[in-house]
Amino acid sequence: MMQTLLPFPGSLTLPGPPDLPALPDPPAPPTLVFVRHPRARRYIIRVADDGTVRVTVPRRGSRREAEAFAARERAWIERQQRRADAARASREREQQLTAIDGIELASLRRATRDRAKRELPPRLLELAAQHGLAVSRVSIRDQRWRWGSCSRTGHICLNWRLVEMPEAIRDYVLIHELMHLKRMDHSPAFWKLVAAVCPEYKKARAWLRSQARES
Repeated sequence: MMQTLLPFPGSLTLPGPPDLPALPDPPAPPTLVFVRHPRARRYIIRVADDGTVRVTVPRRGSRREAEAFAARERAWIERQQRRADAARASREREQQLTAIDGIELASLRRATRDRAKRELPPRLLELAAQHGLAVSRVSIRDQRWRWGSCSRTGHICLNWRLVEMPEAIRDYVLIHELMHLKRMDHSPAFWKLVAAVCPEYKKARAWLRSQARES
């Protein structure tokens, strides 16, 4: 009996099995540092903060026994190394954040000092004009222990942090230094000059004392 074969164009190819993802390589065994200690009575394993594994070998112990001991404790060693890695990563993140905070703080300080240079001298000269006083020079400085100072030549130095203070406190410091153009001391006569211009000066001085500085 003859059979008529149906023609099929080309050839039929069955699909092969799908490609499987490559398996990850097994973790490499930890690097061990063997240290013989004459006082040690047993084998001891320590994992340092940097992940280094130190195996202490007792006086009568052998390198082979130490290696076998470390092999038995490999799971524990890997757990400790993962903890050390996590702690190290956390410290690095904290250091990065601290560095970022430091950069932002420095940027903020620069911006505040620039603002002080823009705002404090005009206000000082305005007050000087109101009271008929002449200032020869105004400087904005980073004074650690003083809010301001005045020289006999009329050069007034102001702490840049004054720009962050309440206006009444700031103006008291400016008036204080301006009154030194009339009296270069802190005598009762000087404080009478200050009181005549700034009747609430004692409250301002108390506020300044609370800030651990005095003009």
